[in-house]
Amino acid sequence: MNSITSFQKKYAIYKWRLHRNVLLFLALLLSLIGVMGYAEHEGLSRNLIGPIFLFSTVMLYALIGVAGRTTNAEEYYVAGRRIPAFYNGMATAADWMSAASFISLAGALYLQGFSGSGGQAGGLAYVMGWTGGFCLVALLIAPHLRAMNLYTLPDFFSQRYGGRWPRLLAAWAAILCSFTYVVAQIYGIGLIASRLTGVQFEIGILLGLGGVLLCSFLGGMRAITWTQVAQYMILLMAFLIPVSWLAYQQLGTPLAPLAYSAQLSKITELEQRLISDPAEVAVRQEFQLRAEAYKARLVNVEQSLLQERQALTQRVSDLKLQNAEFSLIAQARRELQALPENAAAAKETWQRAMKENYERAKPLGGMPLHGSAFQGDPHGTAQEQNVFNQSRLNFVALIFCLMAGTAGLPHLLTRFYTVPNEAEARLSVAWSLFFIAILYLSAPALAVLVKFEVMNNLVGSRFSELPNWLAQWSRVDSALVEVADVNLDGILQFGELKLGADVVMLASPEMAGLPYVISGLVAAGGFAAALSTADGLLLTISNAFVHDMRLGTKNGVETAEGRVILSKFALLAVAMSAALVAAWKPAEILALVSASFSLAASAFFPGMVMGIFWKRTSRQAVVLGMLTGLGVTMTYMIFNAPSVRVLWGLTPFGGMVGGIQPISAGILGVPVGFLVIWLASWVWPHVESSGDTSPERSDNPFPGL
Repeated sequence: MNSITSFQKKYAIYKWRLHRNVLLFLALLLSLIGVMGYAEHEGLSRNLIGPIFLFSTVMLYALIGVAGRTTNAEEYYVAGRRIPAFYNGMATAADWMSAASFISLAGALYLQGFSGSGGQAGGLAYVMGWTGGFCLVALLIAPHLRAMNLYTLPDFFSQRYGGRWPRLLAAWAAILCSFTYVVAQIYGIGLIASRLTGVQFEIGILLGLGGVLLCSFLGGMRAITWTQVAQYMILLMAFLIPVSWLAYQQLGTPLAPLAYSAQLSKITELEQRLISDPAEVAVRQEFQLRAEAYKARLVNVEQSLLQERQALTQRVSDLKLQNAEFSLIAQARRELQALPENAAAAKETWQRAMKENYERAKPLGGMPLHGSAFQGDPHGTAQEQNVFNQSRLNFVALIFCLMAGTAGLPHLLTRFYTVPNEAEARLSVAWSLFFIAILYLSAPALAVLVKFEVMNNLVGSRFSELPNWLAQWSRVDSALVEVADVNLDGILQFGELKLGADVVMLASPEMAGLPYVISGLVAAGGFAAALSTADGLLLTISNAFVHDMRLGTKNGVETAEGRVILSKFALLAVAMSAALVAAWKPAEILALVSASFSLAASAFFPGMVMGIFWKRTSRQAVVLGMLTGLGVTMTYMIFNAPSVRVLWGLTPFGGMVGGIQPISAGILGVPVGFLVIWLASWVWPHVESSGDTSPERSDNPFPGL
C-alpha cells in the first residue's frame, strides 16, 4: 500500500511538472506571435517574418528534442510508458493530423465538395473515415496492444503468432506504408519551407528535414511525444485563427463550425449564376477547343510533334528578325524547350493535357456542386446513373479504407504503448478523438468560407488588380495556383482560376486580409503538422529495420543501448531517402496519404483483429493473409494508377473494379486478407507448444509442406 501511495505521489509531481512546462511553452509561443506582430506593425519586412517564424518554432522543437535525449531502450521506444492520457491524446492528435489533414483536407473539400467529382469520393469521406477509425482503435485495438507491453506493431505479430515470418512481413509492411506516408509529409515540409523562406522547393525540403531530425534523432519516442504536444498547440492555433476570422468577416461570428451552413445556400446561388454566365461559357468553350486540339495531335503523334517543333523554331527566328522584346523571345524559347523529347513522352503529356482541358471545359471548371449528396442522378440517363453509383461506391470505399487504415497504422498504434495501463489507453483514444474533432469540424467550414470568398469577391476582379498571393504561390509551384485570362477580357472568371488542394489552407490568411504574421503562423502550423507525423513515421521505419528485423545483431550490436544508437542512424538514412523521393513531387499530399492507409489496412487490420479475437488464427494463416491482402491492394494500385492507364491507353475507369479509385484499393485487399486467414486457419490451426502460449517457433511457416 505504501509503495502504491509513493508511486501516486511521484506521478502527481511528474504531472504537475508537465503542466508547468506546457504552460511555459504556450507563454513563449504567444510572446513570439505578439513580438512578430509588433515588428510587422513597425515595418519588419515580410521576407524576414517567414524565416524568423520557421527558425524560432524549429528551435523550440529542438530544445524539447535535446532535453528529451536518451539511450535507454524503454524511453527511446515507448517514452517510459508514463505519458498521461491527456498529453498522449494531444500528441496522438498531432501525430495524426499530418500535412494531409492540416494542408490538404480543406482543399479537398473545396475542390470536391461533399460528394466528389468524376466518380471519386468527396472530401467529407476523409472527415468521416479518419474520425471513425478512432472508434475502431478504441474498441478493437488499443487496450489489447497496451496490455501486451510491447515496443512496436511487428512485436504483436511476433508474440501472438511466433516464428520469424509474421514479424518480418509486418516489419516490411510497416516500412512500405510508413515510407509512402512520410514522403507526403516531407513534400509538405518542403512546400511550406520554400514559401516561408523563398528558397527553392528542394532546398526547402532539406531545411525541413533538419527540423525533423532535431525533433526525433536524439530522444526517440520520448522527445517526439513532447515535441508533438508543442506542435499540436501551434497547428491548432494556426488553423482556428484564419477560419474564425473568415467566419467573423462573412457571418459576424467566429464560431465557424456552427455558422458556416448559412453560406452553403449562397454558394448554391453563386454556382448556378456562374454556370449560366456568358463569360464563363466563353471560357469553357476555349478549354473545349484546346482539348480538341490535343486530341487532333494524338491522331499522329510523331508528325504533330515534328510540326510543333518546326513551328516554334520558326517563331523564335521570326521574333529575332523583328527585333522583338526579349521577354517574347524568351517565352517562345521556353515553349520550345518544354516540348516532349520523343513521341512516347508527347503522347503521355498530350493525353494528360487533353483530359485536363476536357475537365475544365465542364461547368465550374469540373468541380461538383458543393452541397450535393452524390454526383450523377440515380434516375437519369445510363451515364448519370453510372456516375452516381461510382461516386457512392468510392465514398463508402474510401471511408472503409481510412477507418481500417487508422486501426492498422504502425506509428499511430505505437503511441498507445506509451501510457501507463489499459485504462489510460482507452482514455487516451477519447482525448485524441476530442483534439482531432476540433480541427476536423473546422475543415468543412474553412472550405465553404474560402469558396464563398473566391466566388463572391475574387471572381470578377480585373487581372491588374488581383491580390499578390496568387502570383507568390504560383511561383512556389504552378500546380498550386494556375490563373490565366483565357477569354482575353481582362476580368477573372471562376473557370480561369485553378487552386490546388494544398494551397487553400496555406493562403487562407491572405484571402482573409489578415496580417502577414498570421500567414507565418499558418505556415508554421502546417510545418508542425508535417513534422509531428514525419517524426513518428521515421521512428517507426528505423525501429522496423533495427528492432524488428534485428539488423546489426550479426555485427555484434547486442546491447539495448547499442540498438538504440543503431536506430538513430537508421532514422537518418531513411529521412534522407524520403527527402530524395519527395523532391520528385510524385503526387499530391492527400493521394499519397490515402494510399498509405489502404496499404496499412490490407497488411495489418485482418491479422490484428483475427489474432486478438479468434484463438484458432495461426501463424501460417496470417502469413498467407498478409501476403494476399497486401498483394491484391498493391497490384490494383499499380495497374490502375493514372500514369499507367495513360501509358496503356485505357479509359479513365478502364480495368478498375466498379470504378473504385486506386487510393481505395484496401476495400478489396482487406476482405481478401480476412477470407484467406479464416480459410487457412482451418487448414493449419493454431498450435500451442508445451509451456509456451505462442505458436510453434519454426522458421518455416508451413511445416510439413
